[in-house]
Amino acid sequence: MSVFHLYILTGSSRGMGLAMAAQLLQPGQHLLCIARQPSTTLQAPPGALLEQWPLDLAQGAQAAQKLHAWLQGLAPARYASATLINNAGVMPRIAPLADCAASDDLNGIANALRVGLEAPMLLSAAFLAATEDWGLPRKLLNISSGLGRRPMAAQAPYCAAKAGLDHFSRCLALEEAAKPHGARVCALAPGVIDTDMQLQLRSASATHFPDQERFAALHHSGELTDSTSAAARVLAWLARPDFGQAAVADVRTP
Repeated sequence: MSVFHLYILTGSSRGMGLAMAAQLLQPGQHLLCIARQPSTTLQAPPGALLEQWPLDLAQGAQAAQKLHAWLQGLAPARYASATLINNAGVMPRIAPLADCAASDDLNGIANALRVGLEAPMLLSAAFLAATEDWGLPRKLLNISSGLGRRPMAAQAPYCAAKAGLDHFSRCLALEEAAKPHGARVCALAPGVIDTDMQLQLRSASATHFPDQERFAALHHSGELTDSTSAAARVLAWLARPDFGQAAVADVRTP
């Protein structure tokens, strides 16, 4: 019977998430991707397993219930390790909060908090509960951001979601460290990456977004990391023997 390393990855349909999915598809890996739309470019090579669930993580409770049931249906003896990577995130309208009272803007704020903070908490609960007795190494990686650690005008919902993700990771790391075989937990900032979110930031109105010029300059000066390189750095951090020693970390810090 083949033994696999199990990976569950959210936000896998584009950007760094898609790049991580492609790099994880190696022989001996079983990858479950969760995103609103499945990727047509991902293909499992011989010796690897790939599943894709088209789910909206704004409906986090349903996704967590499905994940819990799916994990309970697996045979733990088939796995050497299990890892959850909460990568999905949504950026709402870039504007001061006082300018976001229209219904579409309010829904966008709620959606960003659900996808960026609520869903990771719910999926983490499902993952940890279902694998509690598997008796194998488990890791939980939350993809954070420097914006969770540095305030930025016109980005309060996104900053708040990432700051919440950081502190959630700290709390969860304490809980798991108290267990004999607890999961290792880390909220990791992946650096400044050339993604659709970066395009949104540098294309925003400078009137509403005071930091627009700085983000435009990052792109102009070539300081953005491409998605493939960023994914490789994140996965290298995940593979470190000291992963989880710091509950909150940054790939740019050794």
